[in-house]
Amino acid sequence: MTASNLVRNWPTRAPQLLSVLRIVAAFVFMQFGTAKLFAFPGAIMPGGGTVPVASLLGVAGTLEAFGGLLLLLGLFTRPVAFLLAGEMAVAYFMGHGSHGFWTVLNQGTPAVIYCFVWLYLSAAGAGPWSLDAKRGT
Repeated sequence: MTASNLVRNWPTRAPQLLSVLRIVAAFVFMQFGTAKLFAFPGAIMPGGGTVPVASLLGVAGTLEAFGGLLLLLGLFTRPVAFLLAGEMAVAYFMGHGSHGFWTVLNQGTPAVIYCFVWLYLSAAGAGPWSLDAKRGT
């Protein structure tokens, strides 16, 4: 394949790249939840422990771990992505936005990026490499 063919055919790969975006983003996102709930792959909470499941951070960790798993699999992608976009918006405004406007300074960049990636997936769907595609939804 020549370079010009690659450039010409690149847009035809958009559905597969949508699936790749979903899979990679969900895998990384899940780690925030598993770190909060199980201290895996490492402890990120102050003191090195885990969060109580019946706390605000416990609910966030549950959404991140199990919602992230559903997105990784591409199962119920649209409603789960919409829910997680809302969770990330709340996380940003409750945990980061009050510390200033600039996300690089208030450490809210991941929350903003995930919010908009999940919002996009809630509209675009999971892509062809997903359980949703296998289910015909």
